[in-house]
Amino acid sequence: MSEWLDKRLRNLGAPIVDALIKLGFGFRFFMALLWHSATAWRRPALVVREVYFSGVLSLVIILVSGLFVGMVLGLQGYDTLVRFGASEALGVLVSLSLLRELGPVVAGLLFASRAGSAITAEIGLMRATEQLAAMEMMAVNPIARVVAPRFWGGVIAMPILAALFSTMGILGGYVVGVMLIGVDAGSFWAQMQSQVDLYYDIGNGLIKSVAFGIAVSVIAVFEGFDAPPTAEGVSGATTRTVVTSSLVILGLDFVLTAFMFRGV
Repeated sequence: MSEWLDKRLRNLGAPIVDALIKLGFGFRFFMALLWHSATAWRRPALVVREVYFSGVLSLVIILVSGLFVGMVLGLQGYDTLVRFGASEALGVLVSLSLLRELGPVVAGLLFASRAGSAITAEIGLMRATEQLAAMEMMAVNPIARVVAPRFWGGVIAMPILAALFSTMGILGGYVVGVMLIGVDAGSFWAQMQSQVDLYYDIGNGLIKSVAFGIAVSVIAVFEGFDAPPTAEGVSGATTRTVVTSSLVILGLDFVLTAFMFRGV
């Protein structure tokens, strides 16, 4: 009985030990990434190329999604506000919802799904085809040459994508609220201008998107670098990037919102 219980306890604790080991390895990987970032910035063309890969190639899904999210906000927001005779506040509702929450969060989730998974797959395939091993044999550090440019490309691209998502969302809310429903255009923009604070609302939304960009980029490059060198291993790493990034974004959003807007 004692031996059976001991075996069960070991099986129960094994996943926790594995998770702690991976967490420690990830922290050491992140420190190495920061250490070699200076080397990566000596070749800014590599970082610019990764900004294009992570940011420009994600523009279509970000812009289209932002437009439709804003249009839905316009429809639902008007139905709610008109009950209280406050339909003129539609611009404030749409803009604050996007700038504080939906812009950074939804853009982060889309960024993780499109760019994060692509980064993981690319680095994982380089591991599977032994390109990273070949670099090490030629005395080229793969973290400085491959990982760091992709990390900083994602960190730079994410806030820009979140800003574009919020801008398109506000335009979508304007199209539905003003052009389709008939809310006064002057009230829409004037209420928004008077209630949205540059530093409190836009600034905190920007900080959120930077935090999400760092989290998604670290997870993507780590999962790709740590992926088993097989097709199944790369596939699993790509899936873990999307799942882990999504959960981290939602958890971080709760913590950051509590500190920024609730004064916890």
